[in-house]
Amino acid sequence: MDDTQLQAWIEAISLHSFGVPFRHKASFNRRLRTTGGRYFLKSHNIEINPAQLHTYGKEEVEKIIKHELCHYHLHLSGRGYRHRDPEFKALLQKVDGSRYCQSLPGSANRRSLPYRYKLICARCGMEYMRKRKVDPARYRCGKCSGALKLHTI
Repeated sequence: MDDTQLQAWIEAISLHSFGVPFRHKASFNRRLRTTGGRYFLKSHNIEINPAQLHTYGKEEVEKIIKHELCHYHLHLSGRGYRHRDPEFKALLQKVDGSRYCQSLPGSANRRSLPYRYKLICARCGMEYMRKRKVDPARYRCGKCSGALKLHTI
């Protein structure tokens, strides 16, 4: 499937599910890694991750498209288009869109990374596990207020 076919598909879903035409540009973006698609507030364009289509098929991508179209139509009508807004949640449920996309195999997102650093209190020995490197001089132990030392695991 190419960008012109995606454009036609999104226009058809918009008319069928929302009753309003999609009047902007839709395209695939191969650089997307952790998301299924995205909606741009300034240009009103939509980008879709082609890896979702190859991995999970048309049914899953249609739910992602409906998710992005919810952002699109709510934003253009001046209503709550953010994930936390009740209008967004209600419209997403009404059109049977997906709230989250499925993770792609082999994609390492931050939630799946193991702990790489350990902060150890010099006074009481309390250990704090961290995925990202932090400056131990900026923090103190929460138990005894002792100095922390950074160790790589």
